Formats: sequence, structure tokens, C-alpha cells
Amino acid sequence: MRAINKIIIHCTATPEGRNVTVAEVTRWHKEKGYRTIGYHYLIGLNGEVWRGRAEAEVGAHCEGENTNSIGVCYVGGLAKNGKQAKDTRTQEQRDALAKLVKELKVKYPLAKVHGHREFANKECPSFDVQAWLKTI
Repeated sequence: MRAINKIIIHCTATPEGRNVTVAEVTRWHKEKGYRTIGYHYLIGLNGEVWRGRAEAEVGAHCEGENTNSIGVCYVGGLAKNGKQAKDTRTQEQRDALAKLVKELKVKYPLAKVHGHREFANKECPSFDVQAWLKTI
């Protein structure tokens, strides 16, 4: 089993309200040369949590941080025009993300939760994860 010390939150960087499936994200990642989807979990607009890679498998979601992390991604992250970063999480996504993070923290109590932007020059996941953690 991998030693998990980070849970990293991402967004799909898709326009607000656009539904995206695991199959679509998997296709995007394969087009980039990945074997399969890089995230361990994807949260749909309706709050449904889909599994991506197995937790035991190293992800492909955050350069330099994949070995000891779990990647969680929500669908959205851009304004409707597809240009500006925006926290587009639906209430269902907010609830599902909070529940999943809490479950992962029980499973991996030493893991710290981060936003992708803490490791990359990106706006991902389009909200301040550290501020959000104080509310859940």
C-alpha cells in the first residue's frame, strides 16, 4: 500500500453547468499520453462520486506530488464563457466533496488536504481549499 500524505483537490476546468463524465476525462488524459484517468475520484455536477484510478495506484494529477497523494477532481471550475476561473461547485458537489474528504482523512489521517494551485501556477481548483477546510 502507498503511504498517502496528501489529498489534492482539482477541477476539470470546464464551463459552469457543462456535464463531464469519467469516460470523457479518461479520453482527455489518454490524449495527453496517460494510461488512463489521472484522478482517483471525479465528482459530477449532481454530486455523484465516480472512481477513477484505484487508490493503490499512483495517480497522474499533480506533477511531483503523485507518488504519495490521492487526486480528487470536481466537474467545473470555469465561468460559463470558459475563460475565467470560477468556483462553480453545485451544492451537491460541495456536499459530496466534503463527505469524500472526510472519509479520506479517516482512511489517511496523516494526509494534508491541498488545492492543486498550491503546487502549480494554476487557479485550479478555482476556490481556496485551505479556507474551505475551515468550514467543513
